[in-house]
Amino acid sequence: MSDAIRVLVLHGPNLNMLGRRAPDVYGTATLADLEALCRDEGARLGLEVDCRQSNHEGELVTWIQEAAPSFSAIILNAGAYTHTSVAVHDALEAVGLPTIEVHLSNIFRRESFRHHSYVTPQAFGVICGLGFDGYRAALLALANRLKGNNGA
Repeated sequence: MSDAIRVLVLHGPNLNMLGRRAPDVYGTATLADLEALCRDEGARLGLEVDCRQSNHEGELVTWIQEAAPSFSAIILNAGAYTHTSVAVHDALEAVGLPTIEVHLSNIFRRESFRHHSYVTPQAFGVICGLGFDGYRAALLALANRLKGNNGA
């Protein structure tokens, strides 16, 4: 798939606990299930998807910094770093790749500290509260954008 449009999907801290952590909020499916969905949906849309997860802020920053020129876009669920990490913000700004911020839960229906995002100013779109479907929506939006469609 050398001509494929490559998308980097990054999952931040605690997303490795999907299926076990707060199933009433996040559901019972696992990170492996989510990554399989992303790869399958990406392939259906003509995208090659590389999924990675880390509980370490620096590793996420490094992956973002290394994304260009190998990847055309990023889907990022930075987990708790969404609300705390200037470093993630700065890395996204530095690489300048089209980025969509995704959250499984609706962060605006949760604790007030989750209402602020350092990622949002660097993202062209934000999807929250749709569970795994948020990743499907993000992949569709990126496929349209990267292939020159307006998404309408």
